[in-house]
Amino acid sequence: MSNIIRWDPFREMVSMRNAMDRLFDNALGTMPEDWQPSWSLALDVAENANEFVVKASVPGVNPDDLEITYNANTLTIKSETRAEEEHEDTHYHLKERRHGSFVRSISLPSTVKSENIQANYEAGVLTLHLPKAEEAKPKRIAIQSGKSSKVLEGKVTEIKHKN
Repeated sequence: MSNIIRWDPFREMVSMRNAMDRLFDNALGTMPEDWQPSWSLALDVAENANEFVVKASVPGVNPDDLEITYNANTLTIKSETRAEEEHEDTHYHLKERRHGSFVRSISLPSTVKSENIQANYEAGVLTLHLPKAEEAKPKRIAIQSGKSSKVLEGKVTEIKHKN
């Protein structure tokens, strides 16, 4: 004789969660002792007719520890923050401040005058001014009409380069 068991969707969700937990535990295993977490760098990237402006939130990072490079239309910002020394007699109730290394690279849509890039660090915000190269700036183009002697002016709003 067989038993009839009532279907319980919550029991199935719990067993699915347990199966997923086992999957991730087995896949990740234990972390090596020298493993350090990496974190993402929050950026704002704005553009106007003359330049790109990039702002990065880097609170607690010494500006001397930041490495900023620009190569082939790619801007890269990287650094590393160290964890504070933990004292044996200190018990943390909450520990959310990040430490470890980070790197962030972004591609810019047009050419930049790399020799004129300026960086400023104030109150935990890194601000980069990346001036556009002359060929990347919008150009005003005069249009002549064949029937009249009037000169019409048009404006090119975007120039796309093929890589």
